[in-house]
Amino acid sequence: MSGALRIDRVVTSGVFELDGGSWEVDNNVWVVGDDDEVVVIDAAHDAKPVMESIAGRNVVAVVCTHGHNDHVTFAPQLGEDIYAPVLLHPGDDPLWQLTHPGSKYWSLHDGQRIAVAGTELQVIHAPGHSPGSVCLHLPEADALFSGDTLFAGGPGATGRSFSDFPTIIDSLRDRLLPLPGHTSVYTGHGDATTIDTEAPHLDEWIARGF
Repeated sequence: MSGALRIDRVVTSGVFELDGGSWEVDNNVWVVGDDDEVVVIDAAHDAKPVMESIAGRNVVAVVCTHGHNDHVTFAPQLGEDIYAPVLLHPGDDPLWQLTHPGSKYWSLHDGQRIAVAGTELQVIHAPGHSPGSVCLHLPEADALFSGDTLFAGGPGATGRSFSDFPTIIDSLRDRLLPLPGHTSVYTGHGDATTIDTEAPHLDEWIARGF
């Protein structure tokens, strides 16, 4: 590994569109790696600041935590420009086709490992926010990239097409909250949190529903 493993956050702004509605949103784009190579997680809205963060390093993959348009805005173009595969769980193909009809991607699957900078990101399929939502666990850095499955304060929204509240609760209970409590959770929007901070509130989330 060349240099220290690091996690860079890029915040981009744009519009999330689904079911005929549109919302202004700020998205977290995560660039994970070392001085030589990185993985880009969620190519959202604006290519320029993401390319600046990459800073000429080799991009191993462009990973989409799910297929909502605000998380995949320029994923195909970025992959083409930097000769990197774009990875998406096929469960989100209907969402992908809404934004990038006919564009190709490589399939992600549960348990897949993505090698970067001498370590590995481990894919956790965590449906609910969308059928193909995934999170990426990086044990070496005690980090979880949760997309829109887990935020500071609770689960991602499930009130729109292709989403389901009981399913996201199952994903949280069974797949994410059992991770080590000190794990930092780097979210798709907003501030980071930890598993220890969120885990005690599962019953509250179930009671309030979405």
